[in-house]
Amino acid sequence: MKAVFAAALAALCLSACAGNPISDTDRLALYQAHAGAPVKQVRYLDPIGWDRVDDQHVVLEMRPNESWLLTLAGPCLNWGSGSPFLQVSTANGITLTPFDKVIVPGSQISCQIREIRPLDIKAVRAGENALREKSKAQASGT
Repeated sequence: MKAVFAAALAALCLSACAGNPISDTDRLALYQAHAGAPVKQVRYLDPIGWDRVDDQHVVLEMRPNESWLLTLAGPCLNWGSGSPFLQVSTANGITLTPFDKVIVPGSQISCQIREIRPLDIKAVRAGENALREKSKAQASGT
């Protein structure tokens, strides 16, 4: 009985943590609200991660407090290939510019980067927390 209760409690905790996802539209609005002016290039050395926002936007994380919102020319982040990976093709391997491309491995499609904007990560995280709290409050009816 204790094992069943512990399993049920663990499942409840996990569902609470995973609940109330933020929609792509809200996430894009949040990122755009906390993005700086477009830049011509950024240093591109060993990014630590990325986050697909929608078919035309990617957040590229270079360091824990340095991220960039990339706007792509046309929808190209189609997951039909099943690949959870992105490849960035740069002209010189050191800097990322609006002339470089994002490629989904296993796909024939590549998209040119149209715009690169720095993100205020602290403001984005605060905004995400506020959206989650608002979503929780709406779900509970308060």
